[in-house]
Amino acid sequence: MEAGGFLDSLIYGACVVFTLGMFSAGLSDLRHMRMTRSVDNVQFLPFLTTEVNNLGWLSYGALKGDGILIVVNTVGAALQTLYILAYLHYCPRKRVVLLQTATLLGVLLLGYGYFWLLVPNPEARLQQLGLFCSVFTISMYLSPLADLAKVIQTKSTQCLSYPLTIATVLTSASWCLYGFRLRDPYIMVSNFPGIVTSFIRFWLFWKYPQEQDGNYWFLQT
Repeated sequence: MEAGGFLDSLIYGACVVFTLGMFSAGLSDLRHMRMTRSVDNVQFLPFLTTEVNNLGWLSYGALKGDGILIVVNTVGAALQTLYILAYLHYCPRKRVVLLQTATLLGVLLLGYGYFWLLVPNPEARLQQLGLFCSVFTISMYLSPLADLAKVIQTKSTQCLSYPLTIATVLTSASWCLYGFRLRDPYIMVSNFPGIVTSFIRFWLFWKYPQEQDGNYWFLQT
């Protein structure tokens, strides 16, 4: 029991530390926006999709009573909100960004209305919400595949971040172990693609070695 308890604590700690470390990668973009007072070379969509991902898993964690999910995704959602507000502040073309943000809010409201009003059974709600979060997380992990194909075509890894790749594989592996220990397939399966895509990126770094630009990042989970 003591060994199992220590292992669980180690896995829980790894999930918190690695995930928050990955979420904080956006702080470099925040610093860039404040220093240049612009959003040049900063992508808005990752902030928005990660916010949806955080809020989804936060709801799942709250419904399940999972303190680790609640803490990690509360902090993550707060950071993504900060990044979004900063982007809105410095972006000269606010109309498109506001439209994307309003669309996100509308989708979230529809989602919450469906899960909390039309699915009264708590167990069914937990399963459907877990499935939604799992599918959304998998789509986030698979979305950079187009960028990886571009790397192969151009034979350049300039658009990839090596530190972020390390953070992604550590975070994904931690959550896979966490889901395995809890016997939660939604957590376990949704993070496995993160491991696969990270190793693809490691292979690309090995095949096309170049000086990396640490300010670029295309995935948060």
